[in-house]
Amino acid sequence: MALDDIYKETILDHYKNPRNKRALPGAVVTRTKNNPLCGDEITVSANLEDGKLLEVTFEGAGCSISQSSASMMTEAVGGVTVEDARRLAGEFRGMMAGDVEPDEDAFGDLVALKGVVKYPIRIKCAVLAWDVLQEAVSDGAASGSAAH
Repeated sequence: MALDDIYKETILDHYKNPRNKRALPGAVVTRTKNNPLCGDEITVSANLEDGKLLEVTFEGAGCSISQSSASMMTEAVGGVTVEDARRLAGEFRGMMAGDVEPDEDAFGDLVALKGVVKYPIRIKCAVLAWDVLQEAVSDGAASGSAAH
């Protein structure tokens, strides 16, 4: 099986069987954004404690790229520090811009999204959940929920 086919399968798996797609009652931070160009909408909720993302979930609707990226993002950042989540978000953006060659071990399933770079109009779909996460954790840090 070709690598591109494996990546497509991974994206479809996260789209059809999203991880952490649910409300998070009592979340410390919740933030929603949409992409008006294509109608994607993502809400990210997180529980933060001592500078760590204890749990991250998402809700929303949209294309397979936005929804699978959100699913992969929740898996990638759940349990890590806010600082590590921000660093990963920056590296993910770099991959989406074609500037960063991802480390497959560090990126896990997120590597499957690197093919989106070939379709510039879809890059916003892939980074939407990451934008929401960054805003949510910035809100949490500003309110004192996440220590640096």
